[in-house]
Parts: sequence; structure tokens; C-alpha cells
Amino acid sequence: MAERRRRPSLTPEEARALHYEALVIDTQQPPITTGMLFTERMRRVVEEYARQGRSRAEVAPVLEAMAAREIQTSPEARQAYLAMWERSGVTVACGTYSGAGRLGEAFERAVRRIAQAQAIVDALRDKLVLVRRAADIERAHAEGKHGIVIDFQDTIAFGDDLERIECFYHLGLRMVQLTYNLQNLVGDGCTERYQGGLTYFGREVVRRLNELGILVDISHCSEQVGWDALEVSTAPVVVSHSASKAVARHDRGKSDELARAVAERGGYFGVVVVPGFISERPEATLEDFVRHVEHLVDVCGIDHVGIGTDKMGPPSSRTGSLIEYPPAMPVNPPGAFDWAGFRLEEHRLTPDYRIAGYETFADWPNLTVALAQAGFTEEELRKLLGLNFLRVFREVVG
Repeated sequence: MAERRRRPSLTPEEARALHYEALVIDTQQPPITTGMLFTERMRRVVEEYARQGRSRAEVAPVLEAMAAREIQTSPEARQAYLAMWERSGVTVACGTYSGAGRLGEAFERAVRRIAQAQAIVDALRDKLVLVRRAADIERAHAEGKHGIVIDFQDTIAFGDDLERIECFYHLGLRMVQLTYNLQNLVGDGCTERYQGGLTYFGREVVRRLNELGILVDISHCSEQVGWDALEVSTAPVVVSHSASKAVARHDRGKSDELARAVAERGGYFGVVVVPGFISERPEATLEDFVRHVEHLVDVCGIDHVGIGTDKMGPPSSRTGSLIEYPPAMPVNPPGAFDWAGFRLEEHRLTPDYRIAGYETFADWPNLTVALAQAGFTEEELRKLLGLNFLRVFREVVG
């Protein structure tokens, strides 16, 4: 760690001013259109499902559809949604439209979620753009708008049909994580019981992603899937949201060797703020986040690191959303298999793991202040906040 990074480069006020002026890209903000709005009508639906003894998984699709309709029909909902964007100071966020879940439902769910995102973009066309090219990111920044990158955090929506990759590309898909935590047809995830690499089918998926200009993301993948992706891919590979195993040991982290290889091949590494991923102590702070950024900059170089918070809110151990579920409401129906693949205590996702200084997406500017206090210069901050991801996005996507 360079000593200069322990002398503040900007005052907190100067850092906040820079944040709101700079290009800021959150390279993993999963619920950017599915969990950043919680209206009174949505609250009543949650209460009714809870009264019936239903699970969060059962009410989630209903709430996703409601969010799109609320933004289309309610000026108050539109104002609340845009206010969160404005408070965050984030220009572009990568949102997840397919993730862990039942294989048989994945294709339909992904199509439905993308359609709902498009409906939101259409309703807010003066303020929101769907990012298909690097020029869309630059245009959003120049015009004071916000952009959404459609990403998948799993390949299960493709099923066993490679032609679906092109189908989703034309629907706006621009970044694909090869696996989530568990095994799929492509390879193994980082919390799977045994952790091999890419399958032959997975190698073909990587080739198709390269051909179409879709970013290959290895965030939740096993280490070997990461190495195999680097071997097969003809384009830079990204880690949209992870942390350093050397700083805090966790299955979701990456080794220095893999992080360095990603950078050497022109890629990108986004650092999360999920407390249990960045700290082995229950009470994490922004200093823990900064330690991961500093370490990864030393490993990868300043041109290859950024921020993928993976956290909307509230101040809990998990990625979360702004939707307030009753504490007693179960995540899944009784007896259902949990396809997320996390083991809560082992992976430090119990409620006692929290982070001070970042409760919701609105607290994003605090990250810029913390990095400036650690001594990152204005030029370095601009790279970390957005320019590094823009570079690789332009190279791969166009």
C-alpha cells in the first residue's frame, strides 16, 4: 500500500463535489429496477402475503410487476425512484435480470424482467437510458441522465440453447456471469461442494459471448472457471463485484493470482460493500471497503479496479432492496431448495453482519469520500468511479 494513499487528497466536501460531477458506474446493483421502489400499495401487498404465510420468493414477482406499473402511472412513484438515483450520484448501474433460481422458470423470468425494465426506461425516457453501447454511457453522463446495463448473474436463462444468447443480446443483454454460486451447465460456482472449471458447453458459451460483444463476468464463479474463462475468452474478462481473499477470506472473494491475471488481460475488478464479504468482523466499516480497493489496486493496477457495490439496502448483511419484508417472512416456501447456494453462517450473511456508512444506494457518495480520505487522487478517483469500466465496456461491447 503506497504511503501517499493515507494522506487525504480532498476534503469531504471536495470529494462529494467530484462525485456528483464525475462519471460514476456501479458495476453491480442487482435491483436497480426491481427493488429500488417501495410504495404504500406495494407495502400492503407484502403485508397480505405475510398474513397468508407466504414467502418473499412468492411475492417478489408481484412486486417487480407493481414497480413497473407504479412508475408508469404514478408521478409520486416516478419522483421517488428518480430521487434515489439523484442522491446516489450514480450515472450508470448494472442491473441483474437473471440469477439463481429454478432452471425451468429462468427463461420466462428473464424475459419478463427485461420487459419491465424497458417499460420503466420508456416511462422515464427524459431521465433514463438503456445502455447498449459505450456511447450510451457517455451520452447519459453528458446529458445528466442515468443508464442501466442489463446483466445476468447466471447462464440458466440460456438453458441448453446457445441461440438464446443472441436472442437476449437483441433484448439488451451486455454482461453475463457464467455461474452463480452453484453448478450449472456452464461450470461450477464459488460455493459449490466440488469446484471444477468450465464444461465443454461452457467454453462454447464464452465463445458466443465473445462473438456478440457481451462481457464475460466471473464474479460468483469458482476459481477454476475464472482461469478457464481467461484461457478461452478472446476479450477481456471482468469481475463485476467481488473482493480480495487476501484481505478477508471468503468463498465470494478472488485470489490475488486470478485478480492479477484478469488485469493483465485488460479486464476489470469491481469491489463490493457487502459487509460479510469484506470483513470477518460483524461490524464492517467503509475502511474495510477501502482496504480491498487499495489491495486490489496494488495487485491489478489503478486502471483495472472499480466499484460494484452489490448492495441497494437496507443496512443488512445481504444485497437487499428497498422493499421492507417482515423479519418473520421466510425467503423461500417451506421445503423449497435454496438455489442461491449461500450458507448463511458460513458465508457471514446473518443479520449481525452490517456496514456503517452505507445503508442504501443513496449513500454511494460516502464511498468516494472514503477513497479520497485514503489519499486516492482526483485522477485515480475518476478511474475507480467509472472510467476503468467504461474502457473495458467500450473495448468489448463497442
